[in-house]
Amino acid sequence: MKTLKLDIPEDKKIYFASDFHLGAPNLQESHLREQRIVRWMNQIQADAAALFLVGDIFDFWHEYKKAIPKGFIRFQGKLAELADAGLPVYLFTGNHDMWMFGYFTEELGIDVFREPITLQANGSKILVGHGDGLGPGDRQYKFLKKVFENKLCQWLFRQIHPDLGISIANKWSASSRISSSTDETEKFLGEGEWLWTYAKKNEEHTHYDFYVFGHRHLPLDLEVNKNSRYINLGEWVNYNTFASFDGKDFVLDKFNEE
Repeated sequence: MKTLKLDIPEDKKIYFASDFHLGAPNLQESHLREQRIVRWMNQIQADAAALFLVGDIFDFWHEYKKAIPKGFIRFQGKLAELADAGLPVYLFTGNHDMWMFGYFTEELGIDVFREPITLQANGSKILVGHGDGLGPGDRQYKFLKKVFENKLCQWLFRQIHPDLGISIANKWSASSRISSSTDETEKFLGEGEWLWTYAKKNEEHTHYDFYVFGHRHLPLDLEVNKNSRYINLGEWVNYNTFASFDGKDFVLDKFNEE
């Protein structure tokens, strides 16, 4: 597992957000969400030591050798501005946007992670990842993830013209829970929270002060044990939630423009 070490200066914070699902459920709503996300990025820019975008930033993303999905230009422009200003930005693939192959690194200088990483910051040890495929159950998705990550399957998909390939993928994304949900339907599952279970099992052999995931869509801040917490970042279709860490306190928060 990759380890990343960061020092958080005084009066600065590391910010975490996930599951923007840009593109869902339609162009109009996605544009409004994209503008809101950019306003949030403007708000945190002054005191950000680093920004972690923890997967499913796009409801669908697939890079061809000479083409990328159309749209999201406001968001990409803001990423470019932050990166050019020297802010470290880290992007994780999720189950909706795992087909990132080099565009964000080559064009914007942003590191892209496909697996969870260990973040060491000011003496704290943090496991950061999207969360898909972790924990018990969900065997169907775990099988599909292996198919989607298969190099031959990726090559075969790239042989489809982008107009057709992206249209097919967008129709598939439209059936996802974030696209079809009209209200805050995600409910707390108690002991059935699979990423919480994953964190508890992991603590039996490897300690982390914090586990930070997306994917679940429900904002959660739960005790793993006396010395460890599980943070789920929620999503931006219903919740507009994010987390920050100043080297001492980890805070799950909601974007408030006022």
